[in-house]
Amino acid sequence: MSDVVAEAVKTMNQKDVSGFDATAKFEIEGEGAFMLDSNGAREGDGDADVTLTADADTFKQILDGDLDPTSAFMSGKLSIDGDMGKAMQLAQVLA
Repeated sequence: MSDVVAEAVKTMNQKDVSGFDATAKFEIEGEGAFMLDSNGAREGDGDADVTLTADADTFKQILDGDLDPTSAFMSGKLSIDGDMGKAMQLAQVLA
């Protein structure tokens, strides 16, 4: 597991994701992927309801609370594939 993915998993596991009732995959360009569900985050690259793809810097800004996920999506820094409703629910968790 890359250091970037490991740090992202650690950061996500400090957030309350109990209200997120789906599976999300975060693809960090050039680094790997991790999965998130109501049980928390873990390294992995499986099937998900929604997949978010961005570079490491964008994900770091989102996870640190410095960049709103919706703004990242609207500016083209974050791409979303899958259930947009679940992506919006996830944005609430990340806020």
